[in-house]
Amino acid sequence: MRDTAQLESGAVAVASVLTPADFEQRLARYAFERSEEARAVRVGSKRTSEQAAIVARHAVLFTREQVAALRDAEEAAAAGERERLHRLRRACEDGLVAIELAPRQDALENRILATTVRFRAEELPLRAAQARLAVLDEYRGREQLGELQADAWAALDPDRLALVAAAEELEAALSADADPVRRHDRRKGISLRELERVVVAAREAGTGAWTPLRERWFDRILGRDRDDVPTAHHFGYLRRLSPLAGVYTKERAVEVCLATLEALGFRLAEEPRIRVDLDDRPQKNPRACVIASDPPHVVHLITRPKGGLHDYTALLHEAGHALHYVGCDPELPYAFRRLARDHALTEIYAYIVEAVTREPGWHAEHFGADAAANAEASTFVQALLFRRYTAKLEFELAFWSRYPRDGATSDGYAERLGEAVGLRYRPDGYLADMDPGFYSADYLRAWLRSAQLREHLVREVGDDWWRRRETGDLLRELFREGTRPASEDLARRLGYDPLDAGPLARRLTR
Repeated sequence: MRDTAQLESGAVAVASVLTPADFEQRLARYAFERSEEARAVRVGSKRTSEQAAIVARHAVLFTREQVAALRDAEEAAAAGERERLHRLRRACEDGLVAIELAPRQDALENRILATTVRFRAEELPLRAAQARLAVLDEYRGREQLGELQADAWAALDPDRLALVAAAEELEAALSADADPVRRHDRRKGISLRELERVVVAAREAGTGAWTPLRERWFDRILGRDRDDVPTAHHFGYLRRLSPLAGVYTKERAVEVCLATLEALGFRLAEEPRIRVDLDDRPQKNPRACVIASDPPHVVHLITRPKGGLHDYTALLHEAGHALHYVGCDPELPYAFRRLARDHALTEIYAYIVEAVTREPGWHAEHFGADAAANAEASTFVQALLFRRYTAKLEFELAFWSRYPRDGATSDGYAERLGEAVGLRYRPDGYLADMDPGFYSADYLRAWLRSAQLREHLVREVGDDWWRRRETGDLLRELFREGTRPASEDLARRLGYDPLDAGPLARRLTR
């Protein structure tokens, strides 16, 4: 692994060890540049990814000597300062990995951007094909396009697998721990196996309620002539709740979501630090996200509206993230404004804002008739996603547990996900479906926690918590802490065991 880097001029920069404060300041500039590059590529305004050039410019930050110095400072620090130094050390280790992998990651991203599929005489960029699947009303047309885009993703698997292997080798060497599950347990401060046990038990306990709910909404969305077990190519169409697109129109999404947030005391339209991108571009990633380039000063909220309830849930979900990041105390150290051990905390706030769309009163207020049925539709989507992510966590734990022996096979992927949600998955989709860092576990922890938070709000604020400023006031106080707390800290403050799945189970089986 290199400890020096070639600068753009070709000169060799000699690495020097920085104080934690200096490292933190320069890390912020590096992370800002990388975030802005990722945003430009993700929204489709830039056709090639050039992360490697950014990493090269800042490579003198990331050396083994700098990691050692940060580790020494961490071990010598008082308890209150130790967590900040731990996050800086982890960021330095991540930078060492980026030096090695950024060129290959750029190459993969640029291959994705260059890949097209031909569907009915039309040449579609791969991500445009993904977006089309969510709005294509013909069942057999979705099957055809789904196979084409799945084949295209599978063709990228050799590059993706090589990256997975290289990243695992580097991270094992840096941590001196060859067990990837144990490494992530330590990084997140939890037991992934214990989390798996709890969420799978909650999923199984809810299967009796899920099965008729699934059949009812599969029939309504996909039609009664659907296959008994549809393929996963229909997932985006299901999630969009396409038959309800005439109720949940694309044109009203911004208006309704801004009104929803204003009822909680948040004026998103008047917040200049949140930069909203709702435009539809051919190369724009269809997956909504927030990119916090420099919280609380520069935060990007990105969605790709397609019509349907998903536009509303996605915009509110990402608004929860964005409000969290711009709501953090600007006096916090950078490590507690931008860095985190994982994503579980910010996902809580995204899910609690999104949860408004599962309240019948919200549907009645903004859309009128059939409020209870349409709220049930939102619960169906939430249950579908929860069950899918429990299966993803099961698969990923099995994958990484056997990785040293079999080198990354798809064993169990299609079976686990298919059994959990009732769709037929292609085994070769497993690599494209894996987010790094056990993000599946962060989503699941956030689902548990947001349900706990909702119950707390119902007790403290009332059944109409979803339109009360007291809710916004409580969230605003939580946001000020930035990324400092762990998800589990919030559970204990609310009076819950972090692994109490009861509130979530009650919501999904009501």
